[in-house]
Amino acid sequence: MNLSSLKPAKGSVKSTKRIARGQGSGHGGTATRGHKGAKSRSGYKSKIGFEGGQMPLQRRVPKFGFKNFNRVEYTGLNLDTLQSLVDNKKVDDTVTIETLVNNGLVSKKERVKILGRGELKVKLTVEVHAFSKSAKAAIEAQGGEAKTL
Repeated sequence: MNLSSLKPAKGSVKSTKRIARGQGSGHGGTATRGHKGAKSRSGYKSKIGFEGGQMPLQRRVPKFGFKNFNRVEYTGLNLDTLQSLVDNKKVDDTVTIETLVNNGLVSKKERVKILGRGELKVKLTVEVHAFSKSAKAAIEAQGGEAKTL
């Protein structure tokens, strides 16, 4: 820190432009609003996104596709993630939504789907919302159980 880097606190110094304070200020007369037109008058208000009669951006950009509002979104968790929980001794034989929330992998409100990446080396009972075919087969191949909520 030195003298050349000192600045006044934010908001403590007013801007140098004093608008509508007479001709001597350099900003009297029209008060920087220009001559005539809606913007020069008091009470002027513009609609959000109005571009002076030009087609506004939100109407110019093409819109396409379909978003199904009834779609059920799942958070995917792979088998290698479950295996790492077992390796770190955070899970012994049962995996539920509560254990996944406690380990910070999903939030309470999310739906969980187990996916098939990686391999499972232990017998686990997994209780979540959905399973992929390969994940369910891998869990059951180890003698575990895949329960759907």
